[in-house]
Amino acid sequence: MTEMHYLTSAVYETLRLFPPVQFDSKFALNDDVLPDGTIVRKGDRVTYHPYAMGRMESIWGPDRLEFRPERWLNDDGLFVPRSPYEYPVFQGGSRVCLGKEMAIVEMKTVILAVIRRFNVRVADPGHEPRFSPGLTATVSGGLRMVVEEVVKR
Repeated sequence: MTEMHYLTSAVYETLRLFPPVQFDSKFALNDDVLPDGTIVRKGDRVTYHPYAMGRMESIWGPDRLEFRPERWLNDDGLFVPRSPYEYPVFQGGSRVCLGKEMAIVEMKTVILAVIRRFNVRVADPGHEPRFSPGLTATVSGGLRMVVEEVVKR
């Protein structure tokens, strides 16, 4: 499972564009200054938005809206993670998700199990999925799929 660099990249790219938690907040335990110079006082609430950050040209470049797993691969085809502060899907620093690695393995396991047995495609390729505002990811109106079992010969 650790050698599947392109699959890992596809999972990260999917989560970049469609993070399971669209926005999150933290409260400052002490006075602090953010990297851009913003002063944060003890008790202040700081909210960040992984959904918006995953679409920022200053972080991801002019092709930021394209699904492009290759952006996570180096010249040798090996997966290279980005800073958790640019890609906060699993948070960062002392608050990084303890289940991150297990979640990635679980996603890859499910993906492999599905693509081995089924052909899966979007029912309406012209339909653009739209997130609905909320703490956790919800696609407005769902995303209709066609799932066909692969015929073994």
